[in-house]
Amino acid sequence: METIEKIYKKYKIMPNLRAHMYRVAAVASVISDNFPEKLDKNLIITACLLHDMGNIIKFNLDNFPEFLKPNGREYWNEIRKKYIEKYGNNEHEATIKIAKELNAEEKVINLLKSFIFSKSCDVGKGNDWHEKICFYSDVRVSPYEVVSIEERFIDGEKRYPNLASKEKSEKYKECIRNLEKQIFEKLKINPKQITNEKIKNEINKLQDFKLK
Repeated sequence: METIEKIYKKYKIMPNLRAHMYRVAAVASVISDNFPEKLDKNLIITACLLHDMGNIIKFNLDNFPEFLKPNGREYWNEIRKKYIEKYGNNEHEATIKIAKELNAEEKVINLLKSFIFSKSCDVGKGNDWHEKICFYSDVRVSPYEVVSIEERFIDGEKRYPNLASKEKSEKYKECIRNLEKQIFEKLKINPKQITNEKIKNEINKLQDFKLK
């Protein structure tokens, strides 16, 4: 089985998307290691490492010009076109299709379906801790680094101002705040202890991670 780093290269995943998925998986790894109940950590890490595989489809190549180096805009625009031709215009559906190409198990596919802002309340109300940890870990990572959920809300509103109405957006935010409380009520660490420094070693380990 190939390592996730080789899979990223094979699918020509943009460096910033690779970095984001590594960070999300690293946050999830720290939470999983401190979680008092039995979890399938491999399942959580796999889902986190795959959750944005199709995101070049929605990525605005003009927003972060630094992410286009060294290949340049034309190169990534061509990759984006090929993704759309093969997987369609919906980045979430593209991610699911790629995961299936990689023969990811059904449990991973189901977790991937929950990485959507509008599902925050459903995730919070549910009983699946794998889903809760995956969703929350994604919320903790901006395009550049690990941040607080409040900082992530500000970042998200800047990048996706029309993602949801103000009323729905506030509802989702409150659900995410409650989700954070749910998770950390069970842990001996607090949200502020999950930092960029904390996840460095986790990221290094994850590059050799192999999918089941």
